[in-house]
Amino acid sequence: METASRAGAETTSLKTAGPPGEHRVDGYLMAGFPWYGLDETYPGPRWLMRVGATSDGTVEHGSVGHGDKPSKDLKASDSRRFVVVVTVCQRAGRNAADGTGTLEATSVSTAAWLAGVGLLASTWPIRMDRSLRQAWVDQQTAAAWELADDLEGPGWSRLTLPVNGTPTPFHYRESAYGWVLAGQAADAHLGAYGRGISAYSLGFSVIADIASYHH
Repeated sequence: METASRAGAETTSLKTAGPPGEHRVDGYLMAGFPWYGLDETYPGPRWLMRVGATSDGTVEHGSVGHGDKPSKDLKASDSRRFVVVVTVCQRAGRNAADGTGTLEATSVSTAAWLAGVGLLASTWPIRMDRSLRQAWVDQQTAAAWELADDLEGPGWSRLTLPVNGTPTPFHYRESAYGWVLAGQAADAHLGAYGRGISAYSLGFSVIADIASYHH
């Protein structure tokens, strides 16, 4: 895959949490590509999550949330309804800025991998015995990687959704924990994952003002 474990290995998370709100949005403003979120037909709350950057500070990808925020309350976590949209810059392969190797090209598979791992992190079974958790996470992470590497395989179906008003094909899959999709916009690779909100009702668009998303 052209991608993304590489997205995990080659990027560091720029956490944009904490007041004041301007600090949270800083990482997003550093990006050289547009951010995508749900379009204006979605009426619910919108919030910032995190961005990922290479060792030289170049922002490579990031996520924005819609709906219910993460909760430490176990019962609330089970009933959360949310959609997270992942934007990945379109990038050709290149040498790493620190001279330690090469950065692989990004692709729709990159967005699929990031969305799959995001869903895993948001919905893993909290009540699972602690001794079993890491084995479960490792198993599910490997499965997400294999699925992202085979977007034309039987693990995915096709779903057409509007992006900036234009019908756009996506790769789509469902699991016991929610759904994941990935596709291509004109100027970015897009991924999304969610739970409790149907993917079939969604549309995506460029975020005109990223600061309108709250911390």
